[in-house]
Amino acid sequence: MTALLEVQDLVAGYGDHEILRGLSLSVGAGELVSVIGPNGAGKSTLLKTLAGLVRPRAGRITFRGADITGSSTRRIIASGLCYVPQEANVFGALSVWENLTIGGWPAPRERSERAHAMVELFPALAARRRARAGTLSGGERQMLAMAMALMVEPRLLLLDEPSAGLAPALQRLVFDRIRDINEGRTGLGALRAGLGALRTGRDRLGILLVEQNARESLALCQRAYVLAMGRVRAEGPGETLRNDPEIRRLYLGG
Repeated sequence: MTALLEVQDLVAGYGDHEILRGLSLSVGAGELVSVIGPNGAGKSTLLKTLAGLVRPRAGRITFRGADITGSSTRRIIASGLCYVPQEANVFGALSVWENLTIGGWPAPRERSERAHAMVELFPALAARRRARAGTLSGGERQMLAMAMALMVEPRLLLLDEPSAGLAPALQRLVFDRIRDINEGRTGLGALRAGLGALRTGRDRLGILLVEQNARESLALCQRAYVLAMGRVRAEGPGETLRNDPEIRRLYLGG
C-alpha cells in the first residue's frame, strides 16, 4: 500500500519532559489506523506533533512524499493533513453554519457546497445549523468538529479521542460516521472527482485515530499501533491485536 504518512524515529515533548521517544509508524493511502495505549503513552502528543502544534526534537515526518518535519500548522493543513483535537475544537459563540464556513477558508467559492454536504453527512447538524456551537451536546459538537475538518478536503484526518465523554449511543454514531468518512461516503467527492473515486484505496480519506475506547477502535481500523512510554510496543491488523491475549489483558480489560 502506498504510504500517505511516514513517521520515523520521532522524538518530542514539552520543556524538559520527553514524551515521544523514537516513535515510528505509517498510514497508507485510504487507510484507517488506530493508536491505543494507556494514559501518558504519548498518543495526543503524537497527533499534536504531526499537526505542527508541538515541534519535534528529532526524527522525520513525511506526508504525501514531502518532508513536513517542523513545518507550520498552516502549511501542514494546506498539504492535506487536518487535526481534530479532543477539546476546544469549535467556536462556541458562532453558529453551526458559521463554524462550517470558517472551516472552508481554503476554498471560499466552494464553502456553501461543502457545508451542505457536511449537514447531509451529519443530519443532527442540519437541525441546529443556526444554533450557537456552544449550545450543542457533546456528540453534536464532536460531529461539528469533524465536519469543519472535512471542509478543507484533507487527505489525512487526525482524530483525538472523538468518543470521549459521550454516551454509548452517541459513541456508536460517531464511530459509524468515522467509518463513512473513511469509506468515502461524505458527499465531498462529487465536488472533486465523483463519489466513486473516493471509494478507491488510493483516493479514500486516510484517518489516524487516537481513541480511549480501545476495543471499538481496534474493531473499526485496518491496522493499529499500541503505544507505551512514548514508543510503539505492538502493531498489526486491528482484529489480530483485539484477539491477542496480552493486548486484551493490558489494554482491553481482559
